[in-house]
Amino acid sequence: MRNLQPFGARAQPQLIGKNKASIARLHQLLGLIDPTTAPLVKLTLAAIRKEKGVAQRQAAPLRFKGPISDIERDLARGLNLRALLESCDVDLVGLRDRALLSLAYDTGLRASELVAVEVGHILPAIDADARLLAIPRSKSDSEGEGATAFLSPRTVRAVKAWLDAAEISEGALFRRVFVRRYKARARVPGRDLTTLSGREAYDWRKALPKPAVAARTEYSIGDTALHPGSIGPIWRAIIRRAFEKGALPDLTRDDLEHWLKRISGHSTRVGLNQDLFASGEDFAGIMDALRWKSPRMPLAYNRNLAAENGAAGRLMKKLG
Repeated sequence: MRNLQPFGARAQPQLIGKNKASIARLHQLLGLIDPTTAPLVKLTLAAIRKEKGVAQRQAAPLRFKGPISDIERDLARGLNLRALLESCDVDLVGLRDRALLSLAYDTGLRASELVAVEVGHILPAIDADARLLAIPRSKSDSEGEGATAFLSPRTVRAVKAWLDAAEISEGALFRRVFVRRYKARARVPGRDLTTLSGREAYDWRKALPKPAVAARTEYSIGDTALHPGSIGPIWRAIIRRAFEKGALPDLTRDDLEHWLKRISGHSTRVGLNQDLFASGEDFAGIMDALRWKSPRMPLAYNRNLAAENGAAGRLMKKLG
């Protein structure tokens, strides 16, 4: 534990806490004295928490209609998931991204859980247009008890379009799409063989005419699941493409760069959490939908919305 202070100077208290727990557990398994219980260690950790604070930096939310108050009546604005879904292309990359983004929002899965989804995990639902998603294991379910999430008709359509186009019938649902783009080539007229130099005559086929070749794009699908670390970059790529298409008219270029710095693979989970809160769901319902064991994270994600919709916020809105 001698390096705790230098490590703490670089890391956040939450990460230090996780590493402390790992160190403690490792010593216990080896039958050694746990060094993390030493008074000096406790004092050092307390000093780090006091200096840096314990608040975690929250990923920017990807809410379905953006930063709105009334889920049913308000029009979508700002950075919103609806515009991102509608702006996805109809090529293989666009079909995968639409299905990936839609399913991520519906289920609130973490990045590691999202890439673990397999075709066989999609189950029938009572609603013929919807489906259920079996979640064999999650971060809060280390023993594999399993859980189930609801897939909206919107997501079902997007997933079917992706599976049909990619010709995937089993295994990992979301995979890497390899894209190869070839430039157009103009027609090359043939040459008279008598004009070839001595060196060129050794390969006279170079004198043959070559037809024009149109630009083309070829796609191929990987055999394995996406890496969890690829989810954040995919979200940011979708947002950039939507912005360039004019699908996010409320955002300026500076707004875009601001949001891109805060978007992560966790953003759909945060967005669903906030939309559930804005729609009037209580914390018990939110915890059940997002498979949380403790209300700490739902409370943290909804802190700003709670302040705006709380007693003081409601009063200030009436006062004008």
